[in-house]
Amino acid sequence: MKYISTRGAGLTSGEPQSFSSILLGGLAPDGGLYLPTEYPQVTADELRAWRQLSYAELAAKVLAKFAGDIPAEILADLTKRTYTAEVYRNVRPGEDAADITPLLPLGVEGDTQLSLLALSNGPTLAFKDMAMQLLGNLFEYALAQHGDALNILGATSGDTGSAAEYAMRGKEGIRVFMLSPAGKMSAFQTAQMYSLQDPNIFNLAVEGVFDDAQDIVKAVSNDHAYKARYKIGTVNSINWARVVAQVVYYFKGYFAATGGKSGQDGEVSFTVPSGNFGNVCAGHIARMMGLPIRKLVVATNENDVLDEFFRTGRYRVRKSAETFHTSSPSMDISKASNFERFLFDLLGRDATATADLLKKVEREGGFDLSGSEAFARVAKFGFVSGRSTHADRLATIQDVAKRYDVVIDTHTADGVKVAREALEPGVPMVVLETAQPAKFAETIREALHREPPRPAGFEQLESLPQRFETVPNDVERVKAYIAEHTGL
Repeated sequence: MKYISTRGAGLTSGEPQSFSSILLGGLAPDGGLYLPTEYPQVTADELRAWRQLSYAELAAKVLAKFAGDIPAEILADLTKRTYTAEVYRNVRPGEDAADITPLLPLGVEGDTQLSLLALSNGPTLAFKDMAMQLLGNLFEYALAQHGDALNILGATSGDTGSAAEYAMRGKEGIRVFMLSPAGKMSAFQTAQMYSLQDPNIFNLAVEGVFDDAQDIVKAVSNDHAYKARYKIGTVNSINWARVVAQVVYYFKGYFAATGGKSGQDGEVSFTVPSGNFGNVCAGHIARMMGLPIRKLVVATNENDVLDEFFRTGRYRVRKSAETFHTSSPSMDISKASNFERFLFDLLGRDATATADLLKKVEREGGFDLSGSEAFARVAKFGFVSGRSTHADRLATIQDVAKRYDVVIDTHTADGVKVAREALEPGVPMVVLETAQPAKFAETIREALHREPPRPAGFEQLESLPQRFETVPNDVERVKAYIAEHTGL
């Protein structure tokens, strides 16, 4: 399996790259994102055999499709060490930690089974742990092969940062520099990141919104001399390995929704709360591999750039001042980095057309594909979308708690609200849970007038000492900070 850039070859040699050669990086040299030259296919026999596998075994099989240059036994060892009940222990009462991603059936609505796929049982109580824990082990393995070091630069709107930091803390040869929008995360999310005292973790609060922090990461990644000098890598979902790791739970969710180990074939739809498009992009990849996914439902909050595109064909990036600070803050994103990967496929894998549209975004703030042959292909890929507001979140949290005695977080509430608008009789609908409600206690209290459940060990999190530095929205200031603290 070889990799190309969405904007062209993207390589000084002009040759496609291996999985290992792009593992530690983020953007391709031409500013594009890596994708395989073609999507590997899963046969019907493989699907039947994979039903019987544990999560770790399934992850090794999926990764082997994309990382053929890493020995299968190494992948199996890495996934076995990653996906354990000890790491993913923060389950709800009645759930089995050994399942890693338990399926929680809510009920039958409109002749359709509506379920949640629990992805928040890891150390930071968010779905980002599913990929990030594996990425930490993959990075450590790759660096050990060459005796090298890595300085990870990332941007977070809440959950990516803590998941990355908990996955990388104490890892040999790795430092983490995480940018977050100052004052824009929940109290729990902020404490989870800023309370870490590990010497290889650096938290920088950027005076701006998430898109500003993400733009800094991209600008640094596009400074190739600086990137090489200071050995910069990324853990945001622009990193291909992280997206691949997320593909795994679509297979696991599909198997669970169609009867587990002894189930039958059939289509399943997934609803995905979406900000940076990485999570639902993994679903697109699973579908392209042959997983029988009927619909991929993109759920946005008030920052509805993606919903507007999937409904109208118009893509219009909002400026920082137009980006809303909402009660589902991890989705307060107006420039979804991973949308470029889907756009590449939508345009028939035409790198020139992709690059031209993205240049138009830089010049004019967006583009319009309405009425085009390309936009007509959206339905072929199974995408639909919807939007949720703060009032919708409160109503959905209240309804799910009353009807099913389940407390969900604000982002998952966006997903449930939009999923209900896309139900089809006889097609199971699985909503990907994004986080545990304890991370967004302010809104849970507003909706339910009580505290959300909080797993053991997190009781006093917000009272812990915090270590971070506030920086202006300035690329050069961030680059200077990294250079000062890398030890290189």
